[in-house]
Amino acid sequence: MSIEQLRAPLSAVGVGAWIVGGSVRDAIAGRPIADIDIAIDGDAGAAAARLARVHKAHRFPLSSEFGAWRLSGGTLPAQIDITPLQGADVFSDLRLRDLTINAMAVAVTGAGELIDPHGGLADLVAGRLRMVAPDAFIRDPVRILRVARLAEQLRCTITPETISAARAAAPEIWSKACERLRDELYRMMALPRAWQAITHLDALGGLGAMIPELEQCRGLDQSGYHHKDVLGHTIEVVEHICAIRADPERIFRAHGHVVAEVLGERLADDLSRGEVCALSGLLHDMAKPVTRDQLPNGRVTFFAHDRIGAQQADHLLTRLHAAHRVHDAVVMCVAQHLQLGFLVHRQPLSVRTIDRYLQATARAPVEMIVLTVADRLATRGPRSAQSQIDRHLDLARQMMQAYLEVRARGVIPSPIPGDVLAARLGHAPGPWLGEVIEVIRVAQLAGPITEQRALRLAEEWMRAHPDRIGAR
Repeated sequence: MSIEQLRAPLSAVGVGAWIVGGSVRDAIAGRPIADIDIAIDGDAGAAAARLARVHKAHRFPLSSEFGAWRLSGGTLPAQIDITPLQGADVFSDLRLRDLTINAMAVAVTGAGELIDPHGGLADLVAGRLRMVAPDAFIRDPVRILRVARLAEQLRCTITPETISAARAAAPEIWSKACERLRDELYRMMALPRAWQAITHLDALGGLGAMIPELEQCRGLDQSGYHHKDVLGHTIEVVEHICAIRADPERIFRAHGHVVAEVLGERLADDLSRGEVCALSGLLHDMAKPVTRDQLPNGRVTFFAHDRIGAQQADHLLTRLHAAHRVHDAVVMCVAQHLQLGFLVHRQPLSVRTIDRYLQATARAPVEMIVLTVADRLATRGPRSAQSQIDRHLDLARQMMQAYLEVRARGVIPSPIPGDVLAARLGHAPGPWLGEVIEVIRVAQLAGPITEQRALRLAEEWMRAHPDRIGAR
């Protein structure tokens, strides 16, 4: 979309309005435009009403503090935010922005000449991210995350002065609304190369400021099974997750297309399961610094880092106001990320063992398996043999196949309803009944069973557990 194509549908906004920020940048670069920001010298609500009428779009107030409005739908070319100028004029408004490439504007009506007081066009051509003013990050430290994301998204370099200013402001990163931090973190997880954005964020000082546990992972050595310190390993895990998201067939072969479909499903907060998986990878070893120990024989251990890490992830995601489904999936992945590896030495697995694993990871089974694979691929120290990696991958494929079969089959109805079962056994329903139904469900995993077989299983359970049954 060119600048003129960007301006044409917006003429109803009227004079004294400018298209600003990323939409101008992307129009110049020929990139897709998902949203458009308009700064107006006047009543944003009235302008939004005019534009909504022309395009039969929805509008609603976005910010009572700044008087901003958002429009979407109808015949609009993209989502549009209209905000009053943050300054005396458009030049003052642009000076308050973060990067020079985001500090360009073009009038909605008129000649349409580019307003570029800070050299944003030259920086865009050069592939350079440069702050507009020295206080850009002090005024809004959340911008540190945005710069890290844009460095990867636009494949730009960050100037040394911008890096220094970001690092100086990073300790104040939590001073702004937590939801904004969350949203920027999510946008990074959505990038095809999310690990590169994380690397940029680390260079800007934002990763450790936002997640101090990861800062403590820097330089923390591990056992001979690892080839990187904990922070390097963590970032590599995210890299492998991104590679699997892009091409699941490389690992999961014939089931790759189904894995891709599942990872593409939206979970909550407009976050896909694949993006949740990347977030889980970022947090999976965050408790290693507080659990590191060294045994008398020199062996380095991190006992309980899965359990304690789940508690730390719970605290972080609660602070970020993550949606419950995202929160629960990530915390579960952190808590369970070692379990598949423990099963490698118990092969061949019984149907019951596979079922227990899938029950424990039911909130996000595909994400869990992908995280486990990525974790193993990022563990290539001198004590880590290729045969061990291959056995882990084979088990992951087996577990993924088992889950996908369960998913395709759906819920298996019991051959005998619970109330009927209790009556046939001559006992009042109670907690014991749930245990009996679970025994019957597990038996069904191997194939359909008859009502008579279900009744026999229930009677066998009752004889083995007489103390758990209520009075007749």
